[in-house]
Amino acid sequence: MSDLLAHTLQTVGDILGPHGPATKAAEHSYTPNDYSIHFFLQLAVILLACRVTGWFGKKFLAQPQVVGEMIAGVVLGPSLLGLLFPDFQLSLFPKETRNILYVGAQLGVGLYMFLVGASFQAGHFKTKARSAMSVSFAGIAAPFAIAVIITPFLLKVPGLFAPTITPGAATLFMGACIALTAFPMLARIINERGLQKTSLGTLSLTAGAFDDAVSWCVLAVVLAMFGGGPGVAVLAIGGGLLWVLFVLTLGPKILAPLGRMVEREGELSAHALALVILAFCVSAFLMDAVGIHAIFGGFIMGVVMPRGLLTQELKKKVEPLVVVLLLPMFFTYSGLNTRLDMVNSLDLLLIALGILACSILAKWGACYVAARATGEDHATAMGIGALMNSRGLMELIIINIGLQKGIIGPTLFAMLVLMAIVTTMMASPLFEIVYGKKARERGELDAVPDAKRA
Repeated sequence: MSDLLAHTLQTVGDILGPHGPATKAAEHSYTPNDYSIHFFLQLAVILLACRVTGWFGKKFLAQPQVVGEMIAGVVLGPSLLGLLFPDFQLSLFPKETRNILYVGAQLGVGLYMFLVGASFQAGHFKTKARSAMSVSFAGIAAPFAIAVIITPFLLKVPGLFAPTITPGAATLFMGACIALTAFPMLARIINERGLQKTSLGTLSLTAGAFDDAVSWCVLAVVLAMFGGGPGVAVLAIGGGLLWVLFVLTLGPKILAPLGRMVEREGELSAHALALVILAFCVSAFLMDAVGIHAIFGGFIMGVVMPRGLLTQELKKKVEPLVVVLLLPMFFTYSGLNTRLDMVNSLDLLLIALGILACSILAKWGACYVAARATGEDHATAMGIGALMNSRGLMELIIINIGLQKGIIGPTLFAMLVLMAIVTTMMASPLFEIVYGKKARERGELDAVPDAKRA
């Protein structure tokens, strides 16, 4: 027990210390001005690529902007731009500048999850909790059962997982990846399709929220299991739980005066916005420092933000900057780590297609069966399955954490990026085919304007 306490205290004291390996001094190093030059050029290229790819996806593929941005990140990485113009791609995104891009990406995805938490509606749980539980359970149990089956085979393939990972941790990580539903994108599709007040929309939102919560909890356990000793695990699990309990129990009371101040002033002032961002930064720092991840801190702080004018103003003033500028940095950083060329043999291609097929079967198939078992008709159950099968941004977040922490290798990362993109692109078109189109013909749903369908 004394050794465990000593190791934990040493881990806490080393939070702000350097954690990377020692490296030999480079012959030439980047000056601050070099980093600045690259950063602004990178931002310009990223924004242009995301806007063009997003427009193309809207215009010709009926996909939301975020899908185009996911693809743009891969386009800018070694899988396409680096393949066609390797010298240009390397000079545009040199390895030395990627740490800056990484920090911007983490700020973007952390703030995005903060906004997701701030818009989280607990009412979805109350109206359809019982019926959604069966769909949610199926959407969790089947992916983890599939993970139990396929992970032993994946562990035999060199380079997919870290050599030091245990079969249990690898299985849990794969299960979390397959079980994940893109909750923010699911909410967006439901709003665009006019499903907010329908049984299908409410059930899907509730089940998706449950599944995401379980997946993130499992990821937290995997991160703790994969740490560098018992002190790391104690700090991650214990520190994370303590902070979550503190935020959920005392956070609403502490933040209530901030909500009243915004209501009284009739707007989110610069002073109030600074306090909100301060709270976000503290929560993100603490969760990152204990060994979980900043996005957990961002989301949990968003959940306890006072509802009303404060969250409305946050959505109006903060979300555009996050969505337009910061999130594309995350997609690009993901794309820079995506090496589709590493899936360079028939065996690896078959593995990638197998993971994709298993993921679709485990999520869409299981949720369909569960929805039918709870009394939903065939079309509604198919629609629920199609929506629950979307992975989107959430999948990219979880696999980036896995790559960053050394749980998975670049080859498996590329396979899971492919799975995330394909299942996300499937969601809207297939939903319209299996449910939306016929429901609109029957007058059960309003017509979706072309601009929104895009």
